[in-house]
Amino acid sequence: MAGDNGWSEYSKLVLKELETLSRGIAGLNEEIQALKSDITELRSREDKVEELRAWKQRCDEIASPTQMKMWIREVERLKIFKTKAVTVFLVAQALTGAAIAFSGFFN
Repeated sequence: MAGDNGWSEYSKLVLKELETLSRGIAGLNEEIQALKSDITELRSREDKVEELRAWKQRCDEIASPTQMKMWIREVERLKIFKTKAVTVFLVAQALTGAAIAFSGFFN
């Protein structure tokens, strides 16, 4: 019976260790599930970042800030040119009208 008692103690010790290992494995499985969830969340964020990067690249292909500044200066320059051209045209029309009016007095 002495050998039986030793085996009984040993089997209890082994059973206790197996239970401890089982709890440890269960805890690790929970941590693995949490990590999988975190990885999924990070992948979704990465997808959003990629979408934003692609959107910004499309916007940059349309017009960069430097190009926008250049276009604004060009529009301002064209507005000034238009004002000068209209003024010159009106002065030319007025002079032509005055010349025709004065030519009628001398005939």
